[in-house]
Amino acid sequence: MSQQPPLPFTTRIKRAALAFDAWLNSALFQGRSGLGGAWEWYSEKMKCLRFRGAPRVLLDLTSEATTLGAAGAVVMLALALPAFQETEDDWLKTQDLAVTFLDRYGQEVGRRGLHLDDSYKLEDFPDHLIKAALATEDRRFYDHWGIDPFGTLRALMVNAQGGGVVQGGSSITQQLAKNLFLTNERSLERKIKEAFLAIWLEFHLTKDEILKLYLDRAYMGGGAHGAVAAADYYFGKPAKDLTLAESAMLAGLFKAPTKYAPHVNLPAARARANEVLRNMVEAGFLTEGQIQIARRNPAIPVSRERETTPDFYLDWAFEQVKFQASQKKFGNERVLIVKTPLDTALQRHAEQTLENMLRQHGRQYKVGQGALVVMDVDGAVRAIVGGRDYGQSQFNRATGGLRQPGSSFKPFVYAAALTTNPKLRPNSIVTDRPVCLGNWCPQNYGRSFSGSMPLVSALARSINSIPVIMSVEIGKGNAKAGRAVIVDTAKRMGLTHPLTDSSSLPIGAAEVTAIDMAASYAVFANGGKRADPYAAWEVRNSSGEIIYRHDRDTPPKQVLDTRVVQDMNFMLNKVVEEGTGKRAILEGIPVAGKTGTTNGYKDAWFVGFTGNLVASVWYGNDDSTPMNEMTGGTLPAMTWHDVMNVAHQNLEIRPIPGASPANATRVASSSRPAADPSQSSSQAFLAGTLSRKSYEVLGGIGTLFQSVDRSVTTGRAPEAPRSSAAVDAPRQVAMP
Repeated sequence: MSQQPPLPFTTRIKRAALAFDAWLNSALFQGRSGLGGAWEWYSEKMKCLRFRGAPRVLLDLTSEATTLGAAGAVVMLALALPAFQETEDDWLKTQDLAVTFLDRYGQEVGRRGLHLDDSYKLEDFPDHLIKAALATEDRRFYDHWGIDPFGTLRALMVNAQGGGVVQGGSSITQQLAKNLFLTNERSLERKIKEAFLAIWLEFHLTKDEILKLYLDRAYMGGGAHGAVAAADYYFGKPAKDLTLAESAMLAGLFKAPTKYAPHVNLPAARARANEVLRNMVEAGFLTEGQIQIARRNPAIPVSRERETTPDFYLDWAFEQVKFQASQKKFGNERVLIVKTPLDTALQRHAEQTLENMLRQHGRQYKVGQGALVVMDVDGAVRAIVGGRDYGQSQFNRATGGLRQPGSSFKPFVYAAALTTNPKLRPNSIVTDRPVCLGNWCPQNYGRSFSGSMPLVSALARSINSIPVIMSVEIGKGNAKAGRAVIVDTAKRMGLTHPLTDSSSLPIGAAEVTAIDMAASYAVFANGGKRADPYAAWEVRNSSGEIIYRHDRDTPPKQVLDTRVVQDMNFMLNKVVEEGTGKRAILEGIPVAGKTGTTNGYKDAWFVGFTGNLVASVWYGNDDSTPMNEMTGGTLPAMTWHDVMNVAHQNLEIRPIPGASPANATRVASSSRPAADPSQSSSQAFLAGTLSRKSYEVLGGIGTLFQSVDRSVTTGRAPEAPRSSAAVDAPRQVAMP
């Protein structure tokens, strides 16, 4: 039998394709039949699960609820995770700082932080204090699970009827969660975290433990945290000895300690205490008869005069100590005794001077606020006035108020120019001429330019075009690069907040704080060393052991060349002696400084120094409304003079590096105690010191023998200029 020849390749391909097509058609047909049968079976089975009417509605609602619930659970988990991350540390054993502050003479001046007394158990608190807190803050505390829906609903209804926030809806557990883990930020994110943390606390602590922690850690005004500290601060007694009226007054402080603090507003505190007593009756804790005695005999707090408590200083000092503690400067110690450079007599005088200036001249100049800082040349802060009344506003304008410095910023520009160009000196000739950067062209007061003049005269007269021209020259033709050098110089000298780069930066368009300005000028006063403001002179632990000393643990850092410092001080001295800062002159003491006034008279500054101390003074309005032509050479310079005149009493006057001795070196005398105990042994009183007028006469004779260059640099400066971005004493304003 003969073998058939193999089929051609193409034929085999065709047959295979036909076979595959037949198989595919058969499979699809069979699959369709199978699917049809399966669908019929499924449809028959599903008929028995069909619902109509009310069952259908219930089934749909259940299905939607399940879907939304699953999605909600995922969202809730995402929201809960950030809150629970706050509890990762050993939060219950972590104790916040408890700081006792002493002044420079070792006298206690205040406390900040949590001064917890573990000897106080919950049962040691008077029963009426606990009931007053529960009646006012959380009546269903022992019944809810951290969040009280009924209490929140009741608060919403009361607030709706009262047309405002009359009651709070947060439970005691929620308030404790905020105190332990969160901040006072008003945001939805914080409220969500607070709710989750409240539930978390309820699962980890008993009700009594939560209540005890709340009574220990709630802020109650006056720097007092907790009922024990508040009882001592407001009534001078242990918490266990509080009367019903006193307990009611303390319970009224939990949610509004500043508003109802008895040392700030006693009538408001007593009115709030009456509300607490009424709440106790409504909650069923007391009867009307029981509260009548407390109403007829309201609580009488101990005297806490505002001027005896340097609250602005202590608030800032506490923040400084907390920052140092976070850097482990004090090891693991949490109970600290901090000796500060605070001069309580100077602090009181500074507060009174600022207030007197505002009372006497505030209406004339349309100015309502001020701030000042006094510090040693190494940064030791002696006094801080953050505003005219701490009781009305706790915002510290000296340390937290960002305002434009105007021409008081110009020394940073001059220092940068002297650093980058060693040939530039005070007697170097510069030209006041028109200059434009893009569409911006700074103008001087009077819309005129003075032509060529020595550099020292340009600063004394506060010419606006010169710093702008300098910014271009520093950057070698690139103004932006030049401003970067200026910003770097200012930051190295002590300005800590970001400086916005703009064409008008060289004439003070950025924002600074009063304390940073004082610290930066201290670099001029101390010979070029960085002088970060500090409050912790010496720190001891609870056992009295010294664990930190600023002079030992913080070495100084040179940030400005001594040649630049000397040239700058020579010029800044002329600003006071012959320029815009004449009202800051101190009899017998060399003074250097700079005035500053911003566009529209929104801010007025004087920042100045001697060889001993540095001070910055700011005046303005919180809402930035313009003042009535107040310049840095008026109220700020006058305030600086009055404060520094007292600050230098009993100090051995030191010269300013590079500045002329001016008048005579002297030791000021006063009945006030020595401002620095370390200097008291070296005091000497020089007799026969010539008056300032005598020295002016002698100086006039001496100028006959001076060189031409010297006579030019010491010539009397004309009135100060003003620009569209900065103003400096455009005219002498008559003072009443």
